[in-house]
Amino acid sequence: MACNFQSLCLIFSITLSVLLGPNFAGASSIGVCYGMVANNLPPPREVIDMYTSNQIGRMRLYDPNLEAFEALRNTGIEVLVGVRNEDLQQLANSYSAAQNWVATYITPYSHQIQFRYIAVGNEVIPGDSAQYVLPAMENLQNALGNRGIKVSTSIATSVLGVSYPPSAGAFSQDTMEYMAPIARYLNSIGAPLLANVYPYFAYIGDTIDISLPYALFVSGKVVTDGRLIYDNLFDSMVDALHAALEKAGAPQVQVVVSETGWPSHGNGKETTPANAQIYNSNLISHVLSSRGTPRRPGNSTETYLFSMFNENMKPGAAVEQHWGLFHPNKWPVYPISFL
Repeated sequence: MACNFQSLCLIFSITLSVLLGPNFAGASSIGVCYGMVANNLPPPREVIDMYTSNQIGRMRLYDPNLEAFEALRNTGIEVLVGVRNEDLQQLANSYSAAQNWVATYITPYSHQIQFRYIAVGNEVIPGDSAQYVLPAMENLQNALGNRGIKVSTSIATSVLGVSYPPSAGAFSQDTMEYMAPIARYLNSIGAPLLANVYPYFAYIGDTIDISLPYALFVSGKVVTDGRLIYDNLFDSMVDALHAALEKAGAPQVQVVVSETGWPSHGNGKETTPANAQIYNSNLISHVLSSRGTPRRPGNSTETYLFSMFNENMKPGAAVEQHWGLFHPNKWPVYPISFL
């Protein structure tokens, strides 16, 4: 087959876009979670248009929503898609169920959507469904074949029994029986651990020992942990997970932050649009700097902000409905840039 200069440039451009990440022009490597626990959100096609117009290069979906998949075709947005928690038992117990899941939700779209990871369960460890996570991951990874899509699971930082100082990070006794084999499996397949990391909740839970500026990336003070120096709570929490993974025999596993953010309302003076803007804007700058964390320097921490919209049907405390970057009418809750 003849090959000229233009075709070589095209091949190089395609290869470079794959290596560098999100592959539409000018896209940010920052991800945003597209939650749908609301009855007043725009239709998925309009939401995907908001991602592209705001140059958001990555998306987390909590389940394989087919209407969103249709809108995502050929956009270049990279997708982290979740398996519903209620499907874990069947996927763990039946390889054919895993094959059917892949055939239904991945195969019809994989040539036009760049699936980055599959999150096999969200915050189910510890709990009744924890026993199903690893076998479901194994079945799905085998069913995926050589597509290059990695499975993982999304955990809360409450899986840690020790989180401070970061170097002492370790999984708790209640979670170790699940997390250690999962960590080693991720290590063996070259996949990251997905983690929902919330400095807001850590700060609210201990306002005596944790300062608000330290949680918001604006502290002039630092926290030392041996030779490592921390100037923000986010890095400290991520590195506690890295330390726990190392202790569990999985030193090569990276942490991908599958959720983080700051609520703009619902809990007094700490939850204001100003504080939410400060946290998310500083987080974006931190991630895009490729500075990494003190324990894993020089490698950007892949991160997904929670969430795209304020979701009016989320249960729980008032803050749960106020994590959005945008109102359902598509107006921003506060100004923010993803670049």
